[in-house]
Amino acid sequence: MSGIEIERKFLVHKAGKLYKTVAFARSHICQGYICDGKRPTVRVRIRDDKGFITIKGKSDKKGLSRYEFEKEISLEEARQLMKLCMPELIEKTRYLVRSGAHVFEIDEFYGSNAGLVMAEVELRYEDEPYEKPEFIGEEVTGDKRFNNSSLRKNPFIVWCDTLPQEYR
Repeated sequence: MSGIEIERKFLVHKAGKLYKTVAFARSHICQGYICDGKRPTVRVRIRDDKGFITIKGKSDKKGLSRYEFEKEISLEEARQLMKLCMPELIEKTRYLVRSGAHVFEIDEFYGSNAGLVMAEVELRYEDEPYEKPEFIGEEVTGDKRFNNSSLRKNPFIVWCDTLPQEYR
């Protein structure tokens, strides 16, 4: 897959963890970064029993869209590439939830990002309408603290008290 990725990010209300009861699928994800920062980001991901390598360009000014290239690789290749990743891997469970014509990806983080639950929805164009499930809260699109590559360097545990209680 390659092309422009357009996505919105949201915090998820913790009350009742409703997203788990309405999810139609879930998977475990472990990902690391070979490089991140001002240059394109190179990510290695193991999702259940599959490997992926992803290259992401710099986001636009709103943080809404950017170029993304992703390719499935063998699980063994992903495991070997993980050895090249910078310290602090990201681990999370991803839940898939349908809402109208879209699928929201709900990520529940672990380790030093435990307590953070975020949702993303991919869109075909920036102002495409979508239906938010009731457990979706404040939009954080463009807030760099919520980029997975940023969470690697500045984990949620360090700044979680800056968010309202309903999100931690």
